Amino acid sequence: MDREFLIDLFADFGPVTIRKMFSGYGISADGTNFALALRAGLFFRADEMTIPDFEAEGSKPFQYSTRAKTVLVNSYWELPARLFDDSEELAQWARAALAAAVRAKVKRRPKTKKGTKRGASKPAKKAAKPAKAPRKVSKKSLVRKRAKRKA
Repeated sequence: MDREFLIDLFADFGPVTIRKMFSGYGISADGTNFALALRAGLFFRADEMTIPDFEAEGSKPFQYSTRAKTVLVNSYWELPARLFDDSEELAQWARAALAAAVRAKVKRRPKTKKGTKRGASKPAKKAAKPAKAPRKVSKKSLVRKRAKRKA
């Protein structure tokens, strides 16, 4: 799938941003990524509310293989092939995918600043260290220091 095809495909949905990602494109609206266009096909974001629709169509979740195993990504599901010919219904599925992506964004914890622990609202203040007592300097150590300087 090329960029122009994707722009035409989402024409009824509304304006989308298409960015290079992995071996294809990431598709987003209003700053939220809701679809992936890869060599394997077009995948929409899904959650517990939308997965039953994908299952009813016989779709499968996105998966990829590593050297050791096959990884199943249950948050992106393949778009049913029949929707490529029905732009109005594709737009409805795209809106549902965008809604699922927004719900997933809300569920995530807020990002924390570097050096703070998750869940802590503000970094804890460091306890003040007690002042150190001045070191006593003996006459012998002063003589040694002078001798080192001269050498």
